[in-house]
Amino acid sequence: MSKTKQSGFTLIEIAIVLVIIGLLLGGVLKGQELINSAKVKNLATDFRNIPLYFYGYQDRFKALPGDDARVVTNLNGATVASTNGTVGNGVIEGAWNSATLTDESTLFWQHVRLAGLAAGPTSTGDANYMPRNSDGGRIGVQSNVGFTTITTPTPTMSGSYIICSDGILGSYVKQLDTTLDDRETSTGSLRAITSGATNGAAVTSANIVDANSYTVCLSV
Repeated sequence: MSKTKQSGFTLIEIAIVLVIIGLLLGGVLKGQELINSAKVKNLATDFRNIPLYFYGYQDRFKALPGDDARVVTNLNGATVASTNGTVGNGVIEGAWNSATLTDESTLFWQHVRLAGLAAGPTSTGDANYMPRNSDGGRIGVQSNVGFTTITTPTPTMSGSYIICSDGILGSYVKQLDTTLDDRETSTGSLRAITSGATNGAAVTSANIVDANSYTVCLSV
């Protein structure tokens, strides 16, 4: 009887396969790291650019976007705010995430876009009018008057304006705080709260969950 010769992988072949798998996994992880870094950079850019909008507008028209009582004269096609506040009092009134299209905080975006300071639709009826961050969450701004999204811990957030960006994953939140503030998401000029929460306490960095979504607010 003839013996059947069994064939299999040699140790060298197995080692080569493992090396290739390791290289592929390393490439995937590195690629994901680059994607995450790019997303955090985009989120940080939003926070850095928005102050340029209202300072640029203020320098040009001597008024705040959204709160400009002469906006119809200053910009063709603009709308004057008609609810939630006094137009021209130097305060961007209305909540940063207001759904009322005639609030100052909502019309802020129309005014800075018509002024050529920011890109995006100028018609409040456009489905894409409300600005979104790279995670798809709402971005908004209001004066630091009547701001109630994050009320504790004390001292409360300082600065003249509050910029908020919603729906940001916890893993990005911690990187944002490292990039823009003091590495602690419950203190300083940048703070985070669980998405959907209002009138609540900022979440500490130690309690930020990477896979959960948060609203991040920055005072300037």
